[in-house]
Amino acid sequence: MRDVITIGDAMVAFNPATQGPMRFVSTFERKVGGAELNTAIGCARLGLQSGWISALGKDEFGRYIHNFARGEGVDVSEVTFTEAYPTSLNFKEFRGDGRINTTYYRHPSPFLALSPEDLNEDYIKSSRILHITGLLPGVDAEHNIPIIKQAISLAKKHGVKVSFDPNIRLKLWTKDEARTHLSALLPDVDILLAGDEEMEIILGTKDANEIISQAKELGISYVAIKKGAAGSVGYHDGEMVEAPPIPPSQVVDTVGAGDGFNAGILYGIIHSWPLEKTLHFANLIGSKVVSVKGDNEGLPFLEDVLLDLEEKERVDR
Repeated sequence: MRDVITIGDAMVAFNPATQGPMRFVSTFERKVGGAELNTAIGCARLGLQSGWISALGKDEFGRYIHNFARGEGVDVSEVTFTEAYPTSLNFKEFRGDGRINTTYYRHPSPFLALSPEDLNEDYIKSSRILHITGLLPGVDAEHNIPIIKQAISLAKKHGVKVSFDPNIRLKLWTKDEARTHLSALLPDVDILLAGDEEMEIILGTKDANEIISQAKELGISYVAIKKGAAGSVGYHDGEMVEAPPIPPSQVVDTVGAGDGFNAGILYGIIHSWPLEKTLHFANLIGSKVVSVKGDNEGLPFLEDVLLDLEEKERVDR
């Protein structure tokens, strides 16, 4: 039984060795990126059994991602390779003012080689939580949404909880497109993990009370709203909790912080933690992620989080 499985695209991410416009950067560091994979890695580092459903190009970059995910303890038995489409890429620009500009090369995506019929029902059945995001629809809504709907249908059939992070990337589609497609998924969601700005696009409000009210009307039982430097707000079983932010040691790269937060929330849910403890745990993970450059390099191991959570003395030398 896997605790959490995710379904989504992954990319080889190229981080620049210097700051400034990409046209002046001559050296890049090769990394692995992808929101769904990041969450699976975050869960694995916390000690959960995680798995990842995906498609990669049958090329060196695809093999690199596959080996990386497997080395992180993520089950990759449902990852397929295709010769028809290359592995997706992205390039980052660090502008020096805290902003990160990302350029995607993910059209066509290897996911075009998959169909809803390719999903392994037994794999989904033997999991506790299916985690999906709005990134896969953003890459190719027409092709990928039927795959996501099939995954949700199989999850519902077998009592598997559905976790959803809108993860809206406006370089992939417009606000109207995101609103139309992602709002249609909400009635099947059990656990909503969303940024307040994303919910403003989907529901028309950033107000936590209003987001929670609309989520409850849709039948969503667990809500965790990410508010960045302002902390987070959660709702479950009639209880609403505001969790204060945890200042990071430094802010180097904000990419992946939300994915780490997701892993923290899912860990708390699986271990039946109280809402307040779960939010604090997730905030702490997000704080750790932003202090390290890379999409998933800052995702902590459980023992590292517990040291801070339990305020234990750390011995470095």
